[in-house]
Amino acid sequence: MTLTLYSNPMSRGRIARWMLEETGAAYDTVMLDYATTMKAAPYLSVNPMGKVPAIVHDGHVVTECGAICAYLADAVPEAKLAPTADERADYYRWLFYAAGPLEAAITNRSLGVVPTETQQRMVGYGSFEAAIAGLEHAVAAHSYIAGERFTAADVYVGAQVIWGLQFGTMPKLAAFEAYAARLTERAAHRRAAALDDDAMAKMAS
Repeated sequence: MTLTLYSNPMSRGRIARWMLEETGAAYDTVMLDYATTMKAAPYLSVNPMGKVPAIVHDGHVVTECGAICAYLADAVPEAKLAPTADERADYYRWLFYAAGPLEAAITNRSLGVVPTETQQRMVGYGSFEAAIAGLEHAVAAHSYIAGERFTAADVYVGAQVIWGLQFGTMPKLAAFEAYAARLTERAAHRRAAALDDDAMAKMAS
């Protein structure tokens, strides 16, 4: 098996790195610069959008963090990060919720875009408050997003919560803080953060 991560340590590539560390699979890393190598022909042949992260697994390209998490869970079954039959509904429900309405709500709020009451019927999340309430419901229901067991969905949803608390784009609700604390204690999360922090320091020097 050949597996390569294309990333930048100051990007959502940190999510893909965390997921890779959770799988325990061996992988190579190619760090890209936003202004140069990320927009150059070799990488554009991998991802025409010129964005990271992307993974290439035995010749197959996967982009988009949620897709990368779900793909790797299936590609490395021995890591037991894919959902069981009973977990599958919540796994996919909240994975896609985080990638869709939640991210849109957070991004728009960060840009100062507040939908009017009429516009709330057109956007996919209604209001920021409604999107956050939905996430709080999901996080408070169980220890992890799909039940009492950690899955790949926790990498993606959890990264949103961890960053939201860190950068102030989400309210510091007790359910979010408890969930983030459980995730940041994981050895794979710590390894991934250390690897990307080291890569960031090297790119800055």
